[in-house]
Amino acid sequence: MPGRILVVDDSASFRRSAERLLTLRGFQVVSCVPDGASAVRHVGRDCPDGVLLDVNLPDVDGFAVATLLSTLCPAARILLTSAEVGAVPRDVLDECHAIAFVPKDELAVADLEHLFWG
Repeated sequence: MPGRILVVDDSASFRRSAERLLTLRGFQVVSCVPDGASAVRHVGRDCPDGVLLDVNLPDVDGFAVATLLSTLCPAARILLTSAEVGAVPRDVLDECHAIAFVPKDELAVADLEHLFWG
């Protein structure tokens, strides 16, 4: 069941692409923000069902943001992504409370509904 998703990425073009992709897949994109601080503010006001979170952000890395977001909103399912990272070990995902990692170039073909909701 698709839900409400927050997109966190410093690239405006990627945020637009991700929003289109998620919307076409039936998700509701509640907001698209450019950095970790904006993500924390948004989640502090409104806990989304899921977060599509870039690993490489300008203010703090996505792993630290994921850890903080999972504390603020434990129910949110966090999916990490990156164009510069090919894989993230399971133990790192577990440490930052992310459900999975998908490289950006694989998002269009990934089963996002399954990844977010298992």
